[in-house]
Amino acid sequence: MELLYATKNPAKIEAMRRRPADLGITIYGIDKFNVELPKVPETGNSPLENAVQKAKAYFEILHVPLFSCDSGLYFDNVPDEIQPGVNVRTVKGKRLSDAQMQAYYIGLAKAYGELTARYKNAICLVLDENHIYSAMEKNMESEPFLMTSKPHPQSNPGFPLDSISIDIKTGKYY
Repeated sequence: MELLYATKNPAKIEAMRRRPADLGITIYGIDKFNVELPKVPETGNSPLENAVQKAKAYFEILHVPLFSCDSGLYFDNVPDEIQPGVNVRTVKGKRLSDAQMQAYYIGLAKAYGELTARYKNAICLVLDENHIYSAMEKNMESEPFLMTSKPHPQSNPGFPLDSISIDIKTGKYY
């Protein structure tokens, strides 16, 4: 079975391709289509709302089975007003580049010390107009990790925060 991952981020597509390979599912990205697709607004208040918005919007345009994922970044012990949530890349209404994201989150880690963080993840699968499934469960969250003010010299295109994120168990950067 082929399944469209409704994202334009090549790093996310590549990361997702490895997961269902043993199930006989081939993941492909929007780049397979030779059409200009509109940017789908992500105006939800949760990763689940955004995943559903994107999946339904792309299905209406492409009419192929597809899924969309969305994540929100959440820190322990910081004021609510600086919780990124679904606005990981948007701060004070401005969409940040990869470098700007790293600088912003390094600044938070400097201000608050190493931050314990986690991603809350959601998915929406649309098979056809009548079969739409979505989930955002506790067991879909990432393991807690540390966000540090000391960046790793290597950066991972498409995942700009990996270079300032450390696995708590191993002490290694992502």
